Amino acid sequence: MVKEATALETGSKTGVEEISVDGFDYIEFFVGNALQACYYYNRGFGFDVIGYRGLETGNRDAVSYVLRQEKVTIVLTAALHPDHAVSTHVMQHGDGVKNVAMRTRDVRKAYETAIARGARSIQEPTEVTDEHGTYVSASIATYGDTVHTFLDRTNYKGFAPGFTEVKNKKGDSVGLVSVDHVVGNVESTKLDQWVEFYSKIFGFHIYQYFDATDISTKYSALVSKVMANRSGSIKMPINEPFEQGLRKSQITEYLDFYHAPGVQHIAITTRDIVKTVKELRERGVEFLNAPATYYETLKDRVGEIDEDITELAKWGILVDRESEGYLLQIFTKPVQDRPTLFFEVIQRKGAKGFGKGNFQALFESIEAEQQSRGNL
Repeated sequence: MVKEATALETGSKTGVEEISVDGFDYIEFFVGNALQACYYYNRGFGFDVIGYRGLETGNRDAVSYVLRQEKVTIVLTAALHPDHAVSTHVMQHGDGVKNVAMRTRDVRKAYETAIARGARSIQEPTEVTDEHGTYVSASIATYGDTVHTFLDRTNYKGFAPGFTEVKNKKGDSVGLVSVDHVVGNVESTKLDQWVEFYSKIFGFHIYQYFDATDISTKYSALVSKVMANRSGSIKMPINEPFEQGLRKSQITEYLDFYHAPGVQHIAITTRDIVKTVKELRERGVEFLNAPATYYETLKDRVGEIDEDITELAKWGILVDRESEGYLLQIFTKPVQDRPTLFFEVIQRKGAKGFGKGNFQALFESIEAEQQSRGNL
């Protein structure tokens, strides 16, 4: 059953002071070939290439490209040697998210609070000063091999120390605006462990959750809980497979091919989802298809909306209504060879939740893709 509570109500029950983070800063991918991945996100998704670190800048071990579209920043990093940590990560997981970085105005306090509450350290607070200013960062471990970096760039003008600015690789924007939420997949029976992690370490609360009666077919199901900070600038749903289905859950498929818990998808907002999705499809980005019957009763389920339902059906965009408004969303197919990471494009028109009514259609669409891969 889906349940909701206000941030204040649920947060107060934890009894834990919240670590102060202002929002997502960047998301770093470890990939096999950063140059080719950069081309994909620059040409396909319309990101500007704004930064670079590699052999030409004195980095002898790895190459990184920084891409940005409005408030969305991604970093693509590849190794230059087979024994590098990035190579090991890619060999095990394929291309995927390594680092979900968060802005804070006090890195040391955020890090020390997390460590005191039981988090595992990846990088102690480090302050670097160069011609662009002072950059402060620290990192801790979370599910699988994923990490969170706390960073303060208040007094820093570039992206990060060691990166050179890139000015001549503009992308043709598709209208992406900001990171809405980042979703993780964890093993069966481990969901509550990671909910406790974000409650105890970060002081986050359960914003919304779904059980197997909300998201299931006759073959498989999942359970999901959304962790969030009080301001709502950070939302991190966590999924686990519900193992009483007749066949393999899509979460299990992810775990089988990623070989660990990790980031399943990244949701990015847009101001005009029809325009964004149309442009992405024309550039070759592939999306999941909603069942044809989804749109037959759409108006009865969601009431009056601003968009033309015929247009939504044409581009495969889903709609769901909540008490404060409605949202529109669509999901890409996996963006690498393994059936792991994908993206969500979302437009919110008052709704703040996660579209319970769309979960079922999404689940069925992914299950159809599983079947085509022989993994159901």
